[in-house]
Amino acid sequence: MTGLHLTRTEENVAEIDALAALLADHGGGRVGVEGVLADLPRRVRRTYAPHPRLLGRKVARALTWDATDRRDPNWWPQGISSSVRTSVTRDVLAVSWYAKNDHGSRVSFVDLASRRYQHVLLAEPTMTDGSPGLKPLKVHAGGIVWHGPYLHVAATGRGFFTCRLDDLLRVTDGSGLETHGHRYVLPVRFAYKARTDEGVEKLRYSFLTLDRSTEPPSLVAGEYGSAQQTRRLARIPTDPETGLLATDQDGYSRPAVDERGQVRMQGAAVAEGVYYLTASQGHWNPGTVYVGTPGEFRAVRWATPPGPEDLVWWPATDLLWSVTEHPRRRWIFAMRRGSFDSR
Repeated sequence: MTGLHLTRTEENVAEIDALAALLADHGGGRVGVEGVLADLPRRVRRTYAPHPRLLGRKVARALTWDATDRRDPNWWPQGISSSVRTSVTRDVLAVSWYAKNDHGSRVSFVDLASRRYQHVLLAEPTMTDGSPGLKPLKVHAGGIVWHGPYLHVAATGRGFFTCRLDDLLRVTDGSGLETHGHRYVLPVRFAYKARTDEGVEKLRYSFLTLDRSTEPPSLVAGEYGSAQQTRRLARIPTDPETGLLATDQDGYSRPAVDERGQVRMQGAAVAEGVYYLTASQGHWNPGTVYVGTPGEFRAVRWATPPGPEDLVWWPATDLLWSVTEHPRRRWIFAMRRGSFDSR
């Protein structure tokens, strides 16, 4: 026993249904992820560096956002996941951002074939005196996992929040809702709240990934930390029936924890039992990827562009996808996993 556990909250069913009904009265309402993928107004473009080292030695493919999103000082990209083994038939990446103002967090759905994308605001549904509303979900969103119909969003010391993609809503004029310019909203369905036994330091859910090499898949979380902080990696099995976290007889989900993470871990992917961890080396220096297993990592330096964040593995192509965060140096990029076999 690690002294750590997660408790799942009640679902916000009534609040989300009321919000959807309000929007339906104004020509919007539930559209699901397919509705968003039918409306992708923004475009990513392929990008090349004059020298490979400027994008990182291991980068095989890179895309960049439109001019506004590349430069925006308020919204910062963080987490990444994919449509692999979901009901979505297109090749889609989901990228989370957090706002440095009070606008909360959002997810961008990027269609890799058309190279087009749409932003979706993450929100907590509310009910005040019988009137539905929403407020931005204010989390760092350092990692996300798209697993089946659910999207999990890391919330650092709070645990993580879970959205059901069928709840994705289109917002139209006249609804009276403040969405900070977003036409789509994804409400939180429930949360997994981080709890600890007395004397145990709470786990920071800095980033998330899904390990498909276990049966059923496992959710893996990790901590960003300096040399003076804990840098734990945690693993929680999922339930084969629901895809949500497995629970014990007390209704808790209990992470198995390994203390041997790396300094300044920003994201992780696990492929066929091998961990790949990103670590930033500052605003201007290319990032590092650590490869191996806890206690036996080796550093591959100058592997990524500056400011790498979360990671996701795409099994069919054997690519590792990641994002970078700094304004004017923002990429969505892929690395061939096989390239890490050689030093």
